[in-house]
Amino acid sequence: MTLALAIDTSTSRTIVGIIDGDNVLFEKFHEGATDHGRALSQLVAEALKVSHPPKQVVVGMGPGPFTGLRVGISFAHAFGLARNIPVIGVCSLDAIAIDENEYIVAIDARRKEIYWAHYKDGVRIEGPSVSKPAEVDGFIIDQYPDMKKLVALSSSQNVTEPMYLRRPDAVPTAERS
Repeated sequence: MTLALAIDTSTSRTIVGIIDGDNVLFEKFHEGATDHGRALSQLVAEALKVSHPPKQVVVGMGPGPFTGLRVGISFAHAFGLARNIPVIGVCSLDAIAIDENEYIVAIDARRKEIYWAHYKDGVRIEGPSVSKPAEVDGFIIDQYPDMKKLVALSSSQNVTEPMYLRRPDAVPTAERS
């Protein structure tokens, strides 16, 4: 496998890792849903001190809140472009490591909703979707993407568009009512 910088900003955490095959050389997070921009550059600077330069960037593409995703995805693309290395997108929910045969994993979507997906034998069979928690039975929440799993999934996924499951909160002035 290739030495990878892994980034996810789909949850309230900014998560950064340096992964070399099965070895996690660096993995750290910063808690704060509105602090992705500041935290991401600091975590990446810290990560780059522990290894050789990465050969690829793997980024969580959501689902997640609009601004948080935009920060991580934009940073990943700028980093990759500046170094002429590939950027590979992965569904963030797929990278949440759960040790069960069948499960539904969810993350907070704010507005009293969750982003969720249903898995069987490690394969997503439904979702990602956004729903009220009462509409989804037996989901597991308060888990976060695992950077090692995110990078492992990059060999079978390349999500090229952010997974926005609803319209952003911000709207142009002309569209406000």
